[in-house]
Amino acid sequence: MEIEVIPRKWGSSIGIVIPQEVVETENIQENKKIKIEIKKERAKAGELWGILKDWKKPTQQIKDEMKKGWD
Repeated sequence: MEIEVIPRKWGSSIGIVIPQEVVETENIQENKKIKIEIKKERAKAGELWGILKDWKKPTQQIKDEMKKGWD
């Protein structure tokens, strides 16, 4: 089962809340070991553009710098 949660500060750690519906469906019990797979959400194109808009180097300069390592 895959769910989406938002991690929150919990003391000096970060915790997640497993919804009651999932707890019941998956029969999750207190003090019983479970496995959780962590996958970060990928950045959307619009978010990446916000990072790149302050890029000051022209494309050709970047290409030239990259080629230096191949000479």
